[in-house]
Amino acid sequence: MVIQYDEEKRIFKLDTDNTTYMIGISQEGYVGHMYYGKRLANFGGKYLLRMEEAPYTPSVHMREKASFLDIYPMEYPTGGTGDYRESCLNVRGESGSIGSELFYARHEIMAGKPALSGLPASFGTEEEVTTLRLICIDPLLGLEVTLLYSVFGKEDMITRSVQIRNAGEQKLRLEKVYSACLDMDNRDFEMISLCGSWARERHIQRAKVHYGKQLVSSFKGESSHQEHPFAALVTPETTQETGEVYAMHFVYSGNFTAQAERTQFDYIRMVMGIHAEEFCWRLAPGESFQAPEAVMTYSDQGLGKMTRSFHDFYRDHLIRSPYKYRKRPVLINNWEATYFEFDTEKLLSIAKEAKENGIEMLVMDDGWFGKRSWDDSSLGDWTVNEEKIKGGLPNLVKHVRELGMEFGIWFEPEMISPDSELYRAHPDWAIQIQGREPVQSRAQYVLDLSRTEVRDYAYECVAKILRSAPITYVKWDMNRQLCDLGSICLPKEAQGELCHRYVLGLYEMQERLVTEFPELLLENCSGGGARFDPGMLYYSPQIWCSDDTDAIERLRIQEGTGMIYPLSAMGAHVSDCPNHIVGRTTPFETRGNVALAGTFGYELGTQDQNRGDSGRDGICGAIFREEKGDRERRIPKDRCSDCRKLSGTVFYLLLEALPGIITDRHGKEMLYHHRGAEKGNREKGTQASADCRKQQH
Repeated sequence: MVIQYDEEKRIFKLDTDNTTYMIGISQEGYVGHMYYGKRLANFGGKYLLRMEEAPYTPSVHMREKASFLDIYPMEYPTGGTGDYRESCLNVRGESGSIGSELFYARHEIMAGKPALSGLPASFGTEEEVTTLRLICIDPLLGLEVTLLYSVFGKEDMITRSVQIRNAGEQKLRLEKVYSACLDMDNRDFEMISLCGSWARERHIQRAKVHYGKQLVSSFKGESSHQEHPFAALVTPETTQETGEVYAMHFVYSGNFTAQAERTQFDYIRMVMGIHAEEFCWRLAPGESFQAPEAVMTYSDQGLGKMTRSFHDFYRDHLIRSPYKYRKRPVLINNWEATYFEFDTEKLLSIAKEAKENGIEMLVMDDGWFGKRSWDDSSLGDWTVNEEKIKGGLPNLVKHVRELGMEFGIWFEPEMISPDSELYRAHPDWAIQIQGREPVQSRAQYVLDLSRTEVRDYAYECVAKILRSAPITYVKWDMNRQLCDLGSICLPKEAQGELCHRYVLGLYEMQERLVTEFPELLLENCSGGGARFDPGMLYYSPQIWCSDDTDAIERLRIQEGTGMIYPLSAMGAHVSDCPNHIVGRTTPFETRGNVALAGTFGYELGTQDQNRGDSGRDGICGAIFREEKGDRERRIPKDRCSDCRKLSGTVFYLLLEALPGIITDRHGKEMLYHHRGAEKGNREKGTQASADCRKQQH
C-alpha cells in the first residue's frame, strides 16, 4: 500500500517507488515528522521523534512544555504557544491574542486526490495517487485543520496543502497560513534557490545554511522576477548525479515565502506558503480557507533525479492543455520587428515571408487596440483599432489563414491605463488606497480582480475578440507588480484579503478562458518571466521565459528554469541582433539552437534573419523539414559540434541536468549523440565557448 497506518504505534508511512515519508503522533496528540528519505521496508520506532529524551513530552514533564514545543519536529507548527521557530499557522481569536495548538483527531486514506477549490493543483487517477487527510483540532478555538498529503508513487512526489475550517463560535482571523513544513536534523545543508531580476530571471544560487533564517519571497502580488517559489536543501558536494536533495515548489502565482531556518539545536525547519505580509483572512463560524499546494520531492541521486521527477510530474499531473504532448506551432511575434508601428499591410508582409521560411503562426503583439500608439494609453479599451487593422480583425485573420498560417494575439487583461476610456468611466476599478493618488508603473494601474464585475468585464473583452475570428493562440501578459493595496469594495477589516483574492480572481478568469476555448494555446507572461510558476502551468502549457532573448543571457535563465520545469514549458525565441536588451550580437545559428531548448519561435522581422549571418539557412532548413509526412524539429547529427560551440559549458550543464528530457522536444537522436560524445568533447566545448565569447567582442 502507498499509505499505511500502524494504529498501535500511531505512525503513518507514505511510500513512493523510491522514498518514504513518516508521521508520528505523540501521546498528547501532537503530529510530528519522523522521517523523509530513501524508501524503508518497515515502520521502525518512534525514537525518531526523540520523545524519550529531555525535555520529554508535556504529559511526562509539564514544567518544560515550552522547551518540548521548541524542539519537537512538528508537521504543522502553530504560533503563540511555545514553539519559537517559524510557525505555519497564526490565528487571532476574538480576545485579540494570537495562539493556537493543534492535536490529532482522526484521519482518512483515500484513492485519488481531491481538487482544491478555486486553486490550481496536481491531479491523478485513483491508480496514480493516494491521499491522506489528517484532521487536527484546536478545542479552544473550535478550529479544524486538515493536512492533505497526496502521494504520487511513480514520480516520487508528495503534494501538501491545508484546509482550515472554523467549527467554533468565535470570529477568527488567519494572519499566516503556510502550506508545508519539513523539520529534520541539519546535515551541513546547502540551500539552492532561484534569483534574478527583470531580463535575468531564475539564476541558480547556492549557499550553506547558516544559523537563523534564509528565505526567498515575494510580496509584489506575483511570484516575481527577483525570487522564485522554489527551494532545495542539498547535502554538501551534491552534483547532478550524487548527493541528497529535499526540494519544495509552490503551486501559486502570488505572494510567497520559501524559507530554511537553522535552529539553536542545529535542526532545520523548511517552510513554504503564502507570504504573511499583507495577508489577513477573516474566518467566520462555518467558513473554510484552502491554502495552495506545495510539491515536495526527495532524491538520493543528485539534482538530476530531482529535475526528472519535477519534469515528469508537471507534464503528467499539472499541465492540462491539449497541447501538452502536441507539436507546438512555430510562431513569429511582430513585437521586436515593429513595436507599436504596424498595420495590416506590414503584418501580412511579415506573415508571407515567415511562411516561406517554414513558420506556422503569426502573433500580433501590443498596439492593436484603442488608441494604443505607445505604452501609455488604452489598456482596458479592448476594441480593435481599425485605422491600423484595416478591414477589422476578422479580415486580417482571414488573410493570414489563407497563407496557411495560424493567428495569435496579445492581451494584458489585468491592467488599466490612466489614459483610457475605461479608467475615465470607472476610476474605482483600479487597486488603490482611497485618498492617495495611485502609483503608476509603466504608465498603468492594476485592475481590482477581487471584484466580480471587474473580472467579468475583463474576461468578456478577451472572449469577444476570440469569438470574432479563428484565433488559436493568446499571449496573456502582466507588466507591473501590485502596490497601493486597497479595494474600494472590501471592508476595512478585509483589506488584508486583497492580494489572495486577486490571485483567485486571475485563476477564475483563466479557468473560464480554457473552458470556453479548450483548443486555445495559452501562453502566460509577466513582463517576461515574473509569473513563471507552477500555478500558471495549470492553465497554460508554456510561459514566456524572459524578455531577454539574448542567446548568451538565455543560457543561465534557461538553465535555472529547466532545473525544475519541462523544456516544453519554456517560451524561447530567436530575436533580432544586436539584441534589443543587452546590445550583444550573436550568430543566428547560436540564437536558433538556444531557442530550441524551449518552445521555439521568432521575435524579429523576417528580413532581419539574413543580417550578416550565413547560419540562417541551416537553422530554418535543417530543423524544419518534412519527414514521413510529419513536420519534425530535431538537430541533425552533424550539427552537434555547432551545438557545443554555441552553447558552451552552461548548455552542457543543462544537458547533464536533464538527461531524459531533451527527448521530449528534439527526439532521441540528439540525446544519444550528445551523451555519447559528451566525455570526449567536454574540453572542446569549453574552448568553443571561450571562442564564442571572443567573437562577441
